[in-house]
Amino acid sequence: MAASSRPVITVLSSPGESAPPGIEAIKARAEVRFACDEASLRETLPGTDAMMVTDFRTEALEAAWGSADRLQWIHATSAGVDALMFPALIDSKVTVTNARGIFDRTIAEYVLCTILMFAKDFPTSIRLQINNQWQHRDTERAEGKQVLVVGAGSIGRQIARLVNAIGLNAHGIARTPRPDDPDFVAVHGNDELYEQLSHADYVVIAAPLTPQTEGLFDARAFAAMKSTARLINIGRGPIVNTDALLQALDKGDIAGAGLDVFEEEPLPPEHPLWARENVIMTAHMAGDFIGWKRALTDQFLENFDRWHKGEELFNFVNKGLGYAGN
Repeated sequence: MAASSRPVITVLSSPGESAPPGIEAIKARAEVRFACDEASLRETLPGTDAMMVTDFRTEALEAAWGSADRLQWIHATSAGVDALMFPALIDSKVTVTNARGIFDRTIAEYVLCTILMFAKDFPTSIRLQINNQWQHRDTERAEGKQVLVVGAGSIGRQIARLVNAIGLNAHGIARTPRPDDPDFVAVHGNDELYEQLSHADYVVIAAPLTPQTEGLFDARAFAAMKSTARLINIGRGPIVNTDALLQALDKGDIAGAGLDVFEEEPLPPEHPLWARENVIMTAHMAGDFIGWKRALTDQFLENFDRWHKGEELFNFVNKGLGYAGN
């Protein structure tokens, strides 16, 4: 709950980023400050009651943390909160919420599109079209194939619902097994990952970045996958060891990869992934839809109303786990 009738809100954005659209609606009820780096944040944090963090890669908050003298609540306008999970914040009493729910459907649409692009060999068709070449080919059926969603949270559930709709069979991997889940054939525990990888035709990474998931997809994971399987990563880049992925693609351990996130972003133009014909890549945009920035602001304003009234917030992040959930 706010410390006064007119609390102080600091918005932390990337350098050069404009103010979140619609944030002016809060100015009648709160003093709004803006920061874009460590130096400006050190100036705005003293007296700040709550924060809206739009820069999901920021290291500025950890660097300026000592200037926070009455901070109660941080809202991240992203599903992943890995950049905020530094020890001092985890150990503090500051509440953290995130943007769970905003990007779920559009990310699921992206995953379904990527699966169909692989099944119908659209990457080859696009290359042939660019070169004015007519080449008939047979392609795969998607129906009946198995999709393993690593990270069976709210995004993973939307992915399962969409792939189920066209006849694929969705299995999940999560911290807690759920054998009777309504949207998955079954949700398996983390300890069953390698066994389930051996059955999947498409492996979708939808997990948050935590110490447990960083580097999870390494040589061992790729060796466990079917040689005909494709990997799709819409989670966080560091969950996949890029060198191991390149080796798996070159050796034929897996058939392809659809990547929206990378260990290094932006991906350098000289990176070898660009030359792989069995790789589909996009620029960390799987969840971004026309109007997404305003949708994020509206979500923050809704939670602000609750916080200002002393009501329970939604999208509470379990700081011990590093994501929203139990």
